[in-house]
Amino acid sequence: MIKISPSLLACNFARLEEEVRKIEEGGAHYVHVDVMDGHFVPNISVGIPIVQALKSITKLSLDVHLMISDPDRYIEEFAKAGADIITVQQEACIHLDRTVRYIKEQGKKAAVALNPATDIRVLEYVLPMLDMVLIMSVNPGFGGQKYIPYSTEKIKALKKMIDKMGLKTDIQVDGGVTVDNCREIKAAGANVLVAGSAIFQSKDIKETIRKLIEY
Repeated sequence: MIKISPSLLACNFARLEEEVRKIEEGGAHYVHVDVMDGHFVPNISVGIPIVQALKSITKLSLDVHLMISDPDRYIEEFAKAGADIITVQQEACIHLDRTVRYIKEQGKKAAVALNPATDIRVLEYVLPMLDMVLIMSVNPGFGGQKYIPYSTEKIKALKKMIDKMGLKTDIQVDGGVTVDNCREIKAAGANVLVAGSAIFQSKDIKETIRKLIEY
């Protein structure tokens, strides 16, 4: 099943609740919350108060992507705030096994994101513990970037690894995902698509989400 996780990074934050209602009515499965600290990535976005606010206005699962240094410091707080899925960047974790176990201890789904140049083999030993792997198909930090073409081969390789290990780990892709390239991304093995600009800047959010699922 293909699931859509619209990224709030591209929404109108002055009308946050209204924007969330639009994606709910449009058939989205998750709300993707990009948390940036201005250190791990060259941008600052939202934090714990926004996650708390979202939890109070939507029943959609909160898909929280921590693009921050030393994420262990904040995992418990984001879990308490209402995150349902907590994704950490492999590149930001010194002890990835420990970090993944910590997320699980909070009763949350655990995911790990890989930057474009990071080899999927770094996940070989922790993959059985993960609910999802996020392939970043742009360099993280800013919305509206173009999809990096070699990401497709990376998705295929990850899917092959998951199948070989007999796992059912979700593959999420984030960065430059559009109606025009979603077919290629899904064919490679991805089943969770993150889209920001493609959804929130479209004229018909419901129709765009439908196309992302069905194309």
